[in-house]
Amino acid sequence: MNGLKRIADAVSGKRGRWITLVLWIVVVGLANALLPSSSDHKDDAAANLVSSAPSVQADALNEHNGIPAIIAWHRIAGLTDEDLSRIQSLSKKLADEPLPRQTELPPLHEMPLPALKAMVSEDGTTFLQTVVFDKNASSDDLKISLEQLQADANGLFPSKPFDAALTEEGLVGRITGPAGIGVDATSLFKDADVSLLIATTLLVLVILLFIYRSPILALIPLVAVGFAYGLTGPILGWMADEGWITYDSQGLSIMTVLLFGAGTDYCLFLIARFRSVLTTEPDKKQALLKSLGDSGGAITMSGLTVVMSLLALLLAEYGAIHRFAVPFSLSILIMMIASLTLVPAMLAILGRASFYPFVPRTPEMTAARAARKNKPLPAPKTKTSFGIRLGEAIVKRPKTIAISTLIVLGITAAFSTQIKFTYDTLSSFPKDMPSREGFDLIGDHFSKGSLAKVQVLVKTDGKALPLDRKLGELANISSVSEPAANTKDASIVSYNVELAMNPYSIEALDMIPVIRSAAEQSLSDAGITDAADKVWIAGATAEQYDTRHETTGDAYRIIPVIIGMIALLLLLYLRSFVAMLYLMGTVLLSYFSALGIGWLVVHYLFGAEAIQGLIPLYAFVFLVALGEDYNIFMVSSIWKKSKTMPLNRAIVEGVAQTGGVITSAGIILAGTFAVLATLPIQVLVQFGTVTAIGVLLDTFIVRSFLVPALTVWIGKGVFWPSKQRAASVKEAEL
Repeated sequence: MNGLKRIADAVSGKRGRWITLVLWIVVVGLANALLPSSSDHKDDAAANLVSSAPSVQADALNEHNGIPAIIAWHRIAGLTDEDLSRIQSLSKKLADEPLPRQTELPPLHEMPLPALKAMVSEDGTTFLQTVVFDKNASSDDLKISLEQLQADANGLFPSKPFDAALTEEGLVGRITGPAGIGVDATSLFKDADVSLLIATTLLVLVILLFIYRSPILALIPLVAVGFAYGLTGPILGWMADEGWITYDSQGLSIMTVLLFGAGTDYCLFLIARFRSVLTTEPDKKQALLKSLGDSGGAITMSGLTVVMSLLALLLAEYGAIHRFAVPFSLSILIMMIASLTLVPAMLAILGRASFYPFVPRTPEMTAARAARKNKPLPAPKTKTSFGIRLGEAIVKRPKTIAISTLIVLGITAAFSTQIKFTYDTLSSFPKDMPSREGFDLIGDHFSKGSLAKVQVLVKTDGKALPLDRKLGELANISSVSEPAANTKDASIVSYNVELAMNPYSIEALDMIPVIRSAAEQSLSDAGITDAADKVWIAGATAEQYDTRHETTGDAYRIIPVIIGMIALLLLLYLRSFVAMLYLMGTVLLSYFSALGIGWLVVHYLFGAEAIQGLIPLYAFVFLVALGEDYNIFMVSSIWKKSKTMPLNRAIVEGVAQTGGVITSAGIILAGTFAVLATLPIQVLVQFGTVTAIGVLLDTFIVRSFLVPALTVWIGKGVFWPSKQRAASVKEAEL
């Protein structure tokens, strides 16, 4: 606390406030001038699976391990000979003038027309053409190639097939497969960045204006967030340029929301206390020093809680989770520092004018102002505040309120057991996205499994194996190719296995261990030793299976660490084992309740059959860390007041003092996460929905009712084992 006092003295003095502001301007300006931009170093093609993942090892052995683009050609009335002839012309052009990063091309132009007709779907409406690109090609490389492919096609076909709607009578083309899906995914996130920043800024501004009705006050948090955002970006760009970290578009999008939501919260914690103190303290510097003394510890503790929780993501093996750690934790750390330095400096400069036109004044200042203007003294407010009435109601019926809220949260949490998960990348895309439309064309007119076949590679040690027959006998297998020799290793043969289902579905993922078991059994039956080390499975389905395996392991590893770190920080800050236990318990219950309600909303209101498998872990990290923020802010107020008054009175005043600002902060934080639900990306829609629901639960149920009710119910035992505070409370109550 002495450190905070020194900081407060430094940033609130006549010279210190201006030095602080100028220092922030100079540092942010130099960072943007000298360091690379974060947007220039996004890596949306970064690997998610670790190199030891079975599908990654299989991919290294697989000869045909490029990135395929599958062109689905479709005509409602049936493909004509002219259509197929033009498809052959496109194939010849691609053979003569390969696209950038193109590596393989089936020679359709060399095949006779009857052979092509045999490859058309049974209903005669759809044909598939494949172009394979270098496996190391970036998303930007693939985008350039696919745009060139469409331009080549437009020059060969009488109409523009890739611009035609699926309902049109003419020829329609859609690019899907891993290349098409990857390019569409990247474009969605790139388009989301700017719209997300604008929408979040406007939302926070409108909410602040509505709640506080002060244009200057509404701008202070946004300016602070802007400075933090302006410093975080270049530092991330520099770290990525040095090769220390990797991040992607999705991470930067969520980081923006996190900065605006959590950052505004930290600012409001200080601003609300400053406004309150100004009604009793005439000197603005002393008011600011007292405000920082009262709220600075809670802001620091809240910020460190979130930073430590986010750093725990470094323990993740799965790349998409691991890449969140540094951008998220760095942004919150910088925002916390801005809240304790830049915001106080701006408040010191503006003083009471920060709250114009509703300027807080002491009674003496109000009387003097009325005398100067020859106006009657405003009548003092005699009505008890809502916060006081709420606190008194909780103190009177703590058991009833605690049990009621526990029942409500418990019932809604029970719905979290009904959640169905998916690892299907396409299900996160809009239905009218080209690659998804192409996938649907394949599923409607061919087997969905043909979009992404499973490649089974086995080391035969020169022995003949009836593996194709054994795999073909398995349920949910449409077809198995003849064995193909591997030119890299003559002892390895590969089989293409087509599943009779969506290759991204949970059912398809569950087929991977079945296929592996059958392959290992075939090797063992042939007398081949160490069969488990001589089977590899590649392909999109195998990758999704490994994704599920890795993310599940990450959850089991990260969640206990986060719980342990937050519990330890609470214990050190509150010095109460009992308080730590029930504060952690309420936030965990709120998390499961948010999952349950989120599932009801996403499934029954939004019509989703399942939620993305990463959502529970994402939501846990944010809800547990951010939810604990509000508990810390309120309980720290109760703890301080309990030194000078009876515990129950401290609870009443603590609820009243922090209720308004926590409610405002919760609405803003929930609103910023809800902005994600407006994006056309289901994984962000679901994440934003669940997180916004969780924040609202923490704000209006856990913080408003459950935590204060439990504190009253437990009584002086909440301080255990801290004897000094419990004793002081006892003395105050005597």
